[in-house]
Amino acid sequence: MKSKYVMALDEGSSSARAVLFDEHGVIRSDHALPIHAIFPHPGWVELDPEAVWQAMLEAIHQAMRKVNASAEDIEVVGITTHRETIVMWDRKTGKPVYNAVMWSSKQTDDIIRNWSLAGFDPEFRSRTGVRNDSYFSAGKIAWLCENLPGVRALAESGALAVGTMDSWLLWKLTGGQRHATDYSAASRTALLNLDQRSWDLELAEMLRIPTAALPAILESDGYFGEIAPGILPGPMKHSIPIRGILGDQQAGLFGQACLNPGEAKNTFGTTGVLTVNVGDSPKIMDGMSSSVAWNLNGNTIFEAEGVVFFSGKTMAWLRDNLGVLDSSDHAEALAASIPDNGGVYLVPAFNGLCDPYWDRDVRGAIMGLQLDTSKAHLVRAGLESMAYQTADNVNTLRAGGIEIPSLKIDGGAVRNNWLCQFQADVLGIPVLRPSEPERTALGVAHIAGAAVGLWSLESISDRWELDREFVPQISADQRAALLQEWTDAVTAAQSLPARKVQA
Repeated sequence: MKSKYVMALDEGSSSARAVLFDEHGVIRSDHALPIHAIFPHPGWVELDPEAVWQAMLEAIHQAMRKVNASAEDIEVVGITTHRETIVMWDRKTGKPVYNAVMWSSKQTDDIIRNWSLAGFDPEFRSRTGVRNDSYFSAGKIAWLCENLPGVRALAESGALAVGTMDSWLLWKLTGGQRHATDYSAASRTALLNLDQRSWDLELAEMLRIPTAALPAILESDGYFGEIAPGILPGPMKHSIPIRGILGDQQAGLFGQACLNPGEAKNTFGTTGVLTVNVGDSPKIMDGMSSSVAWNLNGNTIFEAEGVVFFSGKTMAWLRDNLGVLDSSDHAEALAASIPDNGGVYLVPAFNGLCDPYWDRDVRGAIMGLQLDTSKAHLVRAGLESMAYQTADNVNTLRAGGIEIPSLKIDGGAVRNNWLCQFQADVLGIPVLRPSEPERTALGVAHIAGAAVGLWSLESISDRWELDREFVPQISADQRAALLQEWTDAVTAAQSLPARKVQA
């Protein structure tokens, strides 16, 4: 008897990945293909939406080929994608009107600045839980309407569709039959009213954003349509529903089984993202964003979130741009080869600082260089910056009244034992690494599988197993001294002349 699979589609900033889970939630096959960003002007970051779709389609076929699976072997599909990036396309032809504008792109800065001058900043925070910032989606939609001739009128008439990457993939997977998203992804657009659990039509009108182009918002385990014929290889003998959509960080939070208030995880990916379950009501605090974690069976759970723009990407920069690191796997040995950082601190503000500082003009900086500074010091400073930025966000949560008893971690960098131990040291709490570091695809796959009765939502806790617990090994005084030196380095970086990015 052939296996039946739950397929999770995990589209990130730099890759498209398809993962097949069996009836027990075990990964049986996966395949990933790279996605390449486009940089049309300094500070602009875009993707070719059609190239993203083709990469995902090929990843699907390759993952299925590895286990000789065909369409009849797929029970259900879930989608998780990187967030805030926006695609706009023609509903009739299905063709994008422009490239996807990435979360990290700065081409919306003038729009954001004008909204701020108009006094909209408090409206964003109180209504949507996020900031008026180029990071979120609203400014990107406005930019498309303001800079592409005829687009605003077409969007207002409903002829165009706009959405985050999950909406774009859903449209393609269903053959153009469904334009929808879930609450978690919608909450990262800066257009979802957290209290009303719906698009904020009044705010959209203030911002001149055409609501006719926005997707329908469904529960995270809602019915998002069916896979269109011809998408999957082999005969399609039964309908294949799409029953799960989550933003990637929310999927990771669920996959880490953080089902109770105060349970938190940090993902060390290209970016670093701390998310904590805050329960059934939003909690807005300085230095953090508030979003929907998931909406399941009619119940909405919220998260507080702190984003670090450059986490694992910092190590890639040290490797690719400075050449001080042969590969990321060598970072642990280099960091452990010296007794301390030699007073060297790296503040990776290559695109400004995100949470909890929200200083988009600060420059990246390396502090404390001396004649005896070696590549080991630079690599160690890069690793330390990943842990320090996480500590900044955890301490912001603590200041807001949220206690974090321990921190679960995931992402490629958690293979580095030195980083995990240093993270525990500067946090002063245990850091827990799961035996299976892949939690994002698992999170959305588990929700999709539960929606069709393969297992219960709560059984995600049974699928979390500890690989290693890292406990703090330094004193409170040592911890305070290290954090103060890091804070001093950030303050010094902020004192440098503001960055100027020319379009």
